[in-house]
Amino acid sequence: AGIMGGGIAYQSASRGVPIVMKDIAAAALDLGMSEARKLLAKAVETGRLTQDKADAVIGSITPSLTYEGFDDAEVVVEAVVENLAVKQAVLREIEGRVSPHAILASNTSSLRIGALAEGLRRPENFLGMHFFNPVPKMPLVEVVRGAKTSAEAIAAVTGYAVAMGKTPIVVEDCPGFIVNRTLTPYLIAFLRLVRDGADFVEIDTAMEAFGWPMGPAYLIDVIGMDISHHVVEIISAGFAPRMEVPFETALEILLRDGRLGRKNGHGFYKYQSDSQGRPRKDIDSETERLLTAGQPDGKTRIGAEEIVARTMLPLILEAARCVEDGIAGSPGEVDMCLILGLGLPRYLGGALKYADYLGLKNVVDRADDWAGLSPIYRPSDRLCAMAAAGEVFYPA
Repeated sequence: AGIMGGGIAYQSASRGVPIVMKDIAAAALDLGMSEARKLLAKAVETGRLTQDKADAVIGSITPSLTYEGFDDAEVVVEAVVENLAVKQAVLREIEGRVSPHAILASNTSSLRIGALAEGLRRPENFLGMHFFNPVPKMPLVEVVRGAKTSAEAIAAVTGYAVAMGKTPIVVEDCPGFIVNRTLTPYLIAFLRLVRDGADFVEIDTAMEAFGWPMGPAYLIDVIGMDISHHVVEIISAGFAPRMEVPFETALEILLRDGRLGRKNGHGFYKYQSDSQGRPRKDIDSETERLLTAGQPDGKTRIGAEEIVARTMLPLILEAARCVEDGIAGSPGEVDMCLILGLGLPRYLGGALKYADYLGLKNVVDRADDWAGLSPIYRPSDRLCAMAAAGEVFYPA
């Protein structure tokens, strides 16, 4: 249950698929139900739902502390804490309570489906169903195929995602899948800019002017500093040494100060609720003082053009590797993941479409300019060959 579980339950029930929401704690169930009620109240307030319809939707979510009714479930979505051992234990427990034909899906954001499947008796019925927060607003669901996942399981969960009003894109198993795998080098590039003395507010301003809905510092605050750190740690380890971070990051410095981002009112920015109860972002002068500990060369002014190049190039290079590695079936599917799941500026048409616009030779040459900073700026041999041959990701 909780925020994510409540969002998934709401989305399913609001689209006509009744759902049982189970947790081990009544307080978590209360949080999940309150999240669903809050979303329904907003829909009624804005005229998208009648009160009768909202009542029917909440009535089709059954909160439960037991597995009663699970033997009839066709699909079970696990959304517990992002911890491998905990998820494995919960998935094994669920598998013992459902029918042999039930599909199990994990809402993991960074853990390998192959690792989660270890110990399951029916790994062919298991796959990833990665939703994005907030669930009702974010259109993408990454449907993640494990090494043993059956075509039937993929079809069932893809159909379920469509029934929920989502856009499912089938991806292969790897650390972070498409969205978080490409997000990680983008965040590493941001953290390196801060270490090199750039002002995080100026970085956010430059990236928002480029077209992102929010800059990387604000994004980290919204995701949560602890979650962002965990995702970067897991995914960078999965792609070591290419994504290794050999310095203490701003994330680690601010976490040590007890900052979790928007959820506890302090991250890169500070937050106070406005008259509508929504968190309002403000500059926190203390952040600057804390970050100096991780800036060995002090503060420096870095221009917007360099900020955009240094953050976007690693994202483009990783998106290209996702195609090369066969993680998605086409450049278009990678680009759709980034637009729908990451909020990549739509006018770019996607990271790979943007790479075509820049020219792959220019991308490779610009990346070479920064290759001394980190391996995240080193293009793959395949991309270099494409650039040399004048190829593109989207032939006319």
